[in-house]
Amino acid sequence: MSGMPTREELKQEIAALEEELRERKVALPIHSVRPAQFEAIEELEERIRAKREVLKNLKDHGNDDIKFG
Repeated sequence: MSGMPTREELKQEIAALEEELRERKVALPIHSVRPAQFEAIEELEERIRAKREVLKNLKDHGNDDIKFG
């Protein structure tokens, strides 16, 4: 195994990150949002984008795994 996640694993990871993102957004106070709260949300959004890009590349190549070497 290459250590690269399969499509199904990526979908599960994305779903988990999206759920965490939803929870963090719901937990935001109406007033006095701290910068760290926004940074955590931005980091989650970036991680989701990156995993979606990997998933897209896997679909484009028609492979469950990308092999290296």
